Amino acid sequence: MSINMSKHKNKKVIENQKIERKEAPNKNDNTEQINLNWEINEFVKHQRSKRWYIIASIITLGLIIWAITDKNYLFALIMILFSALIVFYDSENPKRIKIELKYNGLFVGQKFYKFESISKFYIIYKPEENVKKIFFEFKNPINHRLTVPLENENPIMVRNHLLQYLEEDLEKENEPLSEGLSKILKL
Repeated sequence: MSINMSKHKNKKVIENQKIERKEAPNKNDNTEQINLNWEINEFVKHQRSKRWYIIASIITLGLIIWAITDKNYLFALIMILFSALIVFYDSENPKRIKIELKYNGLFVGQKFYKFESISKFYIIYKPEENVKKIFFEFKNPINHRLTVPLENENPIMVRNHLLQYLEEDLEKENEPLSEGLSKILKL
């Protein structure tokens, strides 16, 4: 769902949110540039029960056995690596990463994405379902979609900033299937 300003209950709070203003890097240009920044977790740490681990282990073990009997050793290796990653990330606490929207692109931690490389964006903002995310799709089809949680950022301000540089995809009204499945399966 795209942002609908008329449905937002806390419209006054959002409109009064402070933003940081910085001068443009071009010394000949006297216009001010708006930089929005916030911090997000590096990854979502799910609370998984003992039951989840038992079911996941049985399914994974079954898939590995099937892959070996089918002589599909690459799939078996992928399943082993996938399981190891889940165990590794489950023992780690997510680091905080700074998100910064600038006039020419966005920083996600130390990685910079130029707006020139992004084809479009869309915002899914459904606070009642705990979905507050920006999705960026790249011009290069090899690059995967970039998902950035909004946390407590004002979606209207973020959208208005991005509309200056990128096209918004108004067709998208829900999270991509992969995001929903990841949340349901706690991956």
